[in-house]
Amino acid sequence: MKHRRIPGRRAVVAGAGIAALAAGAVTFQTANASEVPADAEPRTLSVQAAGKLASTLARDLGADAAGTYYDAKSKSLVVNVLDEDAAETVESAGARARVVAHSLAELKSAHTALKQDATIPGTAWVTDPTTNKVVVTADRTVSEAEWAELGKVVDSLGAKAELRRTEGEYKPFVAGGDAITGGGGRCSLGFNVTKGGEPHFLTAGHCTDSVSTWSDSSGGVIGENAASSFPGDDYGLVKYTADVDHPSEVNLYDGSTQAISGAAEATVGMQVTRSGSTTQVHSGTVTGLDATVNYGNGDIVNGLIQTDVCAEPGDSGGSLFSGSSAVGLTSGGSGDCASGGTTFFQPVTEALSATGTQIG
Repeated sequence: MKHRRIPGRRAVVAGAGIAALAAGAVTFQTANASEVPADAEPRTLSVQAAGKLASTLARDLGADAAGTYYDAKSKSLVVNVLDEDAAETVESAGARARVVAHSLAELKSAHTALKQDATIPGTAWVTDPTTNKVVVTADRTVSEAEWAELGKVVDSLGAKAELRRTEGEYKPFVAGGDAITGGGGRCSLGFNVTKGGEPHFLTAGHCTDSVSTWSDSSGGVIGENAASSFPGDDYGLVKYTADVDHPSEVNLYDGSTQAISGAAEATVGMQVTRSGSTTQVHSGTVTGLDATVNYGNGDIVNGLIQTDVCAEPGDSGGSLFSGSSAVGLTSGGSGDCASGGTTFFQPVTEALSATGTQIG
């Protein structure tokens, strides 16, 4: 999104951010799960429609619901359940059912155990509905002794958890979307929003945690912090103080933009786009929800969206979106855009609720 100076007035247009999206095939793993034959084919759904159906079924099924994900190839919703009766409910609603071994409550308890007993810097864990497990990953900074300690905790969780190693290093991506700078650092603007009719923008909390005043690429001051949350969460709210245009769109870095009309909850299997000031536009897929990442120095962030979209330092705060819907703010991850990697995002819906702001 380009900032354009507007002399003598303030444009009050709800805003946008920065991001890039592309497709990604979903690999279905059937550990601890068996597919229930359906009398009818599941309905063909858009990601947005699948998300709405998932919310409805979660309410209807209650404790029998065990997670959902979107099958991008067949364009259908897959719902994990605990028994055949729940499977019939799912299939009658037009989704595909899988009977799995572990409830969401059991997977949540695994998260709690990891938070209590495995607070090791350089680790992350996320609920993976395609495997019905909590996947725990250690980066290259985790020592052999720490790996052994982590292995004991994961082993104690039995089939509910799985341990993996990544060659990358988990770190916040400081710098992103349209570039914003302050205090010698660089981040990315996420999405333009309004609060009480006044223009603001969202970015990463680990950016606003250390910088209070922000400038655009021209060097002029455009805003100052209004709210910040990091660690725990990773979002920051900046109030515009300069007369700049702030449309509700994202910069696609090819001379065009994507209009943003609202926000959406992430769904595993959703195809998403990220844009940032360092690596510009890249695409991928949501691979997990409710991720916890330990960046070190006591900086632990919970409730993140996990993706296979790449990002690099300078992309922090930048937009993650799907179509015209805002989805996330770039937090951090491992790898780079030459070899690929894993990137985590603060859910936009949570940031909007916490700051009392809205898009569009």
